[in-house]
Amino acid sequence: MATPPPAPAGRPDGWTLLAAWGPCGYSPIAPGTVGTLGAVPLAWAVSRLEPLAAWAFLLAFLALSVHAATRAGRHWQVVDAQPIVIDEVMGYLTAVAFLPFTWRTALAAFVLFRLFDILKPWPASALDRWKTGLGVVLDDVAAGLYAWAWLRLLLAWFPEVLS
Repeated sequence: MATPPPAPAGRPDGWTLLAAWGPCGYSPIAPGTVGTLGAVPLAWAVSRLEPLAAWAFLLAFLALSVHAATRAGRHWQVVDAQPIVIDEVMGYLTAVAFLPFTWRTALAAFVLFRLFDILKPWPASALDRWKTGLGVVLDDVAAGLYAWAWLRLLLAWFPEVLS
C-alpha cells in the first residue's frame, strides 16, 4: 500500500478538493481507479455537447486540472500526492473524447485507460518524470490518448461489441 502524503499545514482549499475529485482521491483503496470511476458521469455529460463546446470544455478542464494538481501538490508537499486524481479524470475524458458514449465503450475506456496509466508507455513515462502539476496531468493525457487510439481501432474492427 502506498505511503500517505505528509500531513499538510492548514485545511484543503477548493483547488485541493477539486484535485482529489471530491471524495474519490481520499479512497483508502486504489484512489486512481476510484477517481477514474468518478470521471464517468462527467464523460457522459461531455459526450452530449456539440463538438466545439466539447473541445472548449476539454481544454478548459485541462488547464483547471493542471492548476488544481499544482496547488494540491503544494498543499500536500508532494507533487503527485496520492489523493490527486484529477489527472485520472482528465485522462479518462481524453480516452472517451468524441467517441460514441455507450456503457460498453465507457467500460472498455475505463479498462484501457487504467491499463495504460499503470504501464505508462512512452511518452507517458517521460511525462511522469516531470515533477510539476503539468507533468502529473499530461502523463495521464498520454495514457488517455493510447486508450482512445485502441478504442478507435476496436470500434472500427468490432463495432457491434462496443455499441
